[in-house]
Amino acid sequence: MKELEPVLKERVIEIRRVAKVVAGGKNLRFRALVVVGDEQGTVGVGIAKAAEVPDAIRKAIRKAKKNAVKVSISKGTIPHEVVGKLGASKILLKPAAPGTGVIAGGAARAVLELAGIKNVLAKALGSTTAVNLAQATFEALKKLRSLPEVAEMRDKRINEIIGLKTESKGNEEGEN
Repeated sequence: MKELEPVLKERVIEIRRVAKVVAGGKNLRFRALVVVGDEQGTVGVGIAKAAEVPDAIRKAIRKAKKNAVKVSISKGTIPHEVVGKLGASKILLKPAAPGTGVIAGGAARAVLELAGIKNVLAKALGSTTAVNLAQATFEALKKLRSLPEVAEMRDKRINEIIGLKTESKGNEEGEN
């Protein structure tokens, strides 16, 4: 992952002041929610707290890079419909035709754009809290599988999965 680090773009989605009530007053800290991605299929989400805003952002970027994953993208969109859930947040992602753009709001838009997805429809179902929605979108992207991956998992050819009738030439396993 070290060779990808210079090309990863970072986007701060949210900075929030949080307080912990202790004997003698409140401890104020800052929480940062950051997304990193190379706009070519790699994306990560990180959340961190620190006493100062720049420290919180730096820690969140480090966490986001650490948990970055490669997502499946086909022709600028996602290969299939998927639902991501985290806590009370749920997000539905649907593939879209070329030219549609990223139809998503807030935290989901940032995650999808930095993943490199150009055309997608997204709908937040349930809570729209930025932290949960960003992580739900990240979970949805991790569930995506490309057609060759699905074919390999099922021990089938791509043509069999998409329903094309082909003559079985050289089928070692025999006819079903």
